[in-house]
Amino acid sequence: MKIVIAIGLIGLGLTGCASMKPATPLVTTAAVCQPQRFEVYFADSQAGLTRPAHQAIAMRADRLKGCDIRSVKVMGLADARGGAAANLSLSERRAQSVVAALAATGWPAPVFEVEAVGDEGATTAAGVREPLRRRTEVLVDAVAKPAS
Repeated sequence: MKIVIAIGLIGLGLTGCASMKPATPLVTTAAVCQPQRFEVYFADSQAGLTRPAHQAIAMRADRLKGCDIRSVKVMGLADARGGAAANLSLSERRAQSVVAALAATGWPAPVFEVEAVGDEGATTAAGVREPLRRRTEVLVDAVAKPAS
């Protein structure tokens, strides 16, 4: 009798395990139509986009195709070499290069906000130069389009 009860309890336990399903999938993919941030890097003292930069922009634009892009903020940066005025101009040209490339991908005309900070923040208070300042930072406000 004890064996029958034990087998019954084991069977009941296995039935419970078989009916258990994970509440969420083990692998999830992030929603595409949401605010995003990415960076575009430049060659030293250059404002023209490299081939990898063009590819990265095209890939991001393709990924956000079908989203409602409400605004795009592009902030140009420069490293601490050179004069402050030259670095400000360089960071502005970098931001404008990215804006032109984003517009050329066929995105709907969002509101582009362009900011150039030059070499501001490129050197710490202790005089240490910050690495990887030859870039733009792009903030995209993207949301899913409402169902029609």
